[in-house]
Amino acid sequence: MGAERFLADRLKHHGATDDRRKMLALAATVDDVINLGRGDPDLETPGYIMEAAKEGLDKHMTHYTAWAGLPELRRAVAKKFQADGIACDPNTDILITVGAQEAIFLTMQSILNPGDEVIVPEPRYTPYDTCITLAGGKMVSCPTYAEDGFQVRAENIERVITEKTKAILLVSPNNPTGAVANRATVEAVAGLARSHDLMVISDELYGSLLFDGTVRTSLASLPGMRERTVTVSGVSKTYSMTGWRIGFLCAPKEIIDPMLSIKYAVTICATAIAQYAALAALENPRSAAAVEEIVRTYDQRRRVAMKRLDQAGIEYTVPKGSFYVFCSIKKYGMSSFEFASSLLKETGVFTFPGTCFGDMGEGFIRLSLLVPTEKIEEAFDRIERYLKARGL
Repeated sequence: MGAERFLADRLKHHGATDDRRKMLALAATVDDVINLGRGDPDLETPGYIMEAAKEGLDKHMTHYTAWAGLPELRRAVAKKFQADGIACDPNTDILITVGAQEAIFLTMQSILNPGDEVIVPEPRYTPYDTCITLAGGKMVSCPTYAEDGFQVRAENIERVITEKTKAILLVSPNNPTGAVANRATVEAVAGLARSHDLMVISDELYGSLLFDGTVRTSLASLPGMRERTVTVSGVSKTYSMTGWRIGFLCAPKEIIDPMLSIKYAVTICATAIAQYAALAALENPRSAAAVEEIVRTYDQRRRVAMKRLDQAGIEYTVPKGSFYVFCSIKKYGMSSFEFASSLLKETGVFTFPGTCFGDMGEGFIRLSLLVPTEKIEEAFDRIERYLKARGL
């Protein structure tokens, strides 16, 4: 037996990450790849944010901050949440994290006891599974459907609620589908949480990337939800700051306060200079125009991709947020992995099979719009040749 005999049981099953790893390994063997799989924005962090980081260095921002984060950054984050209708105190209700991923991890560690269940709409962002499992909890899938625009149905959530259910997860805008939960959906989830005395984790990381005049409702802004909601967000996607690793969450003081002891054990605090840069992202007057330009860029790419999908006869759900398009490949008679892997090998176009996002993703692929428009056009030229060559 090899060293794997020392692994904890919790790490012996990779699940949906297997297809993701296989695709990444395959991509490393292919020349001239057009990457429509990535989740890392190709746009540069705005220059004034990088200048702020340099200023932080000049000010010797090279030491620990408070575990919860720089006070001035917490105030800026609180202002952002307050603009979404969420009442919060920057001194007690805000925690700055090492990306939204750490916010998710800390939340699960803080609210779950062994055996507790978290209802997760699917297709889903599968790293949530790992966070739930590591906390001793159980991920319970709740299906969403293309014919509903991937809006989660309240009756499907209620169908899987048990005496062990602790929380409901809502990711809006959604990864991988690009769906934005409408007001009726958010109110229905809130109603279930109140009637069954459940928590809600509201992942709003893509909340600024909205299209077609779509209006987003923050779940914690609804009556009776502030005390039972953890709202997760960050600067990664909105400001092209994935590598800076700054996320944040808003939750009641009664949850934040004990959560700080786990935060200290895991990372102590987010990087001081990155926090200083995030402060510029949230407070600099140039940010409004910068975000508008970023959204405009993604929208232009989205429109080009949808036009080319229409021309190729590939079905998809119109994304109202994020920078993803979830496309159906069911009519081609291949599994998601077969389609995505053969497309990559034969054309160099890299997409993720829908099975990277749970079983409900079978029959779909996810496109990321994180390459320039001309690369999107070239990718679809290759896709059309691929379909034609196979008689599809």
